[in-house]
Amino acid sequence: MITSLLIANRGEIACRIIRTARKLGIHTVAVYSDADAKALHVREADEAVHIGPSPAAESYLVGEKIIAAAKETGAEAIHPGYGFLSENADFAQAVIDAGLIWVGPKPESIRAMGLKDAAKTLMDEAGVPTTPGYLGENQDVDFLAEQAEAIGYPVLIKAVAGGGGKGMRKVEAAEDFSDALQSCRREAKAAFGNDIVLLEKWIESPRHIEVQVFGDSHGNVVHLFERDCSLQRRHQKVIEEAPAPGMDEATREEVCAAAVRAAKAVDYEGAGTIEFIADASDGLRADRIWFMEMNTRLQVEHPVTEMITGQDLVEWQLHVASGEELPCKQEELSISGHAIEARLYAENPATGFLPSTGRLETFDLGYANEMYRVDSGVMAGDIVSPHYDPMLAKLIYQGDTRAEAIEGLAHNLAGIMIWPVTTNAGFIHACLKSDTFRDADLDTGFIGRNEEALTQPPELDDKTLGEVADRLLLRQAHELPIDGDWPFCDMRGFRLNREPADSVTVYVDKEARKAPLSAFSVERGYTTRAHEQADGSFLFSQAGHIRRLATAPVAGFGTGGLASDGAILSPMPGKIIAVGVAEGDTVTKGDKLVTLEAMKMEHSLTAPFDGTVAELNAETGGQVSEGTLLVQIAANDG
Repeated sequence: MITSLLIANRGEIACRIIRTARKLGIHTVAVYSDADAKALHVREADEAVHIGPSPAAESYLVGEKIIAAAKETGAEAIHPGYGFLSENADFAQAVIDAGLIWVGPKPESIRAMGLKDAAKTLMDEAGVPTTPGYLGENQDVDFLAEQAEAIGYPVLIKAVAGGGGKGMRKVEAAEDFSDALQSCRREAKAAFGNDIVLLEKWIESPRHIEVQVFGDSHGNVVHLFERDCSLQRRHQKVIEEAPAPGMDEATREEVCAAAVRAAKAVDYEGAGTIEFIADASDGLRADRIWFMEMNTRLQVEHPVTEMITGQDLVEWQLHVASGEELPCKQEELSISGHAIEARLYAENPATGFLPSTGRLETFDLGYANEMYRVDSGVMAGDIVSPHYDPMLAKLIYQGDTRAEAIEGLAHNLAGIMIWPVTTNAGFIHACLKSDTFRDADLDTGFIGRNEEALTQPPELDDKTLGEVADRLLLRQAHELPIDGDWPFCDMRGFRLNREPADSVTVYVDKEARKAPLSAFSVERGYTTRAHEQADGSFLFSQAGHIRRLATAPVAGFGTGGLASDGAILSPMPGKIIAVGVAEGDTVTKGDKLVTLEAMKMEHSLTAPFDGTVAELNAETGGQVSEGTLLVQIAANDG
């Protein structure tokens, strides 16, 4: 068994790997950039090595620095996690050439599956069904447009070296093809250094089904069943679950067998995922499920597979990398219950899911429960950096049934308390509570069709408002400790020579509200989670949406950059890659104004209402800091 391990990653996956390595008695080495000097993965590892400046291109993506750190510390092996260099065949080979153990598939297997066009050809030869489309070498814009016409709109443009939702664009009509292709290529070039694309037919009722496979150096390959990752936004997975709802045993056997054939076709070793797209217009049928791609690494969503199988996939990786056989044979693996995972991101759904950065003053991920698992890379007091992916944690719940898993995860999301960084907890809660999701009437377009409804915070009811107002007023009167008993003498609502008041004016997110003065007994207590802040206000969670209650308006709290006054500010540091307007232009609500590249993604800033561009302070290629005024929109009269 490996005795010392360097983790060439950061955040929650680095912490996840450290946890299993510690269980196995393996010495761990972390690497970190300037921005991550005090990060959780650095604090949890046995030792850590600084590898460069904050930008990933100067630190986590520099293979030479990673290998040098391993040599410096005497690490025996390198685990790449996911993202960064995890699917870089040249880096894998360099690790091996340096005399180190690569915890991952062989470089030639990564190469075989790394380019989606070549991988699909290989899968055809192996008898694995593939999606109709174009995957040739001709990358001329006009030629690709002709191919798109031949395939029939809508089509999907996909970077051959892509992954994680980056370098993908759905195109509805021919007139949109050129712009979408350019945007896709820019994003793919920035993320993967390769702007070659392929085209696929867009499936109108698609479900994303994937199968976890595992191989070893002794020729054994098994599957650990399937996952459903159909709830996506901009091709980025939001909620994943296992097993796939509605999949019968016969279909499961066919799809999982195809996944094993795919892995064997490239002599696969280690953890991998075969991704399929299913036409779910008539349920899940094996003859309507096609290969999309293979991810030659551990997936973000691997915990749901671990929950239903009882296996530790990182432990499997370390055993296989040590030259051992797989820990289990196929007949020893089975499904137990149902597990659902949600990706908790530092982003603001109210502003088009723009990332949110800053210090996590409050960071509470809900109610402790043996069926509730949290994989996180941050703690209270840590800083969310603009340099990396904004995922804070993965929240996983296992139940005996799918309904039980949904309810358990929704309950925990409703109790999350994170401040002042904004998260997508309320959005995820709304997805879980939707009838469509509960009925498993799934496809990858669900969020896109329902985004406006899913991002709206619920109306604040009198019961919740009264509970939090009670706590606020009692605390301010020094009558009640934060989690203490009721006072002997309750003076709420008292007015000299007048009838007691039955309500009081408080401020919820700067809005004045009349809060009823509730009469909860000592035995009943409070049902709404609330956190007192240093300024005496209270944070409380309502269906995952964090709100703030005070006796006076709280400075700096409110719309979070919704541009209600027409001022379009940069939500984070980044690079301007496109400017779509000029001063004096007339714009309509929703028109794209500026495209900003940050956190490895493109973010479009749009017009908040109809009007005229009164001021423009953005130019293509410029670097901007958070809060910079980019565009000022003047509303149309009337």
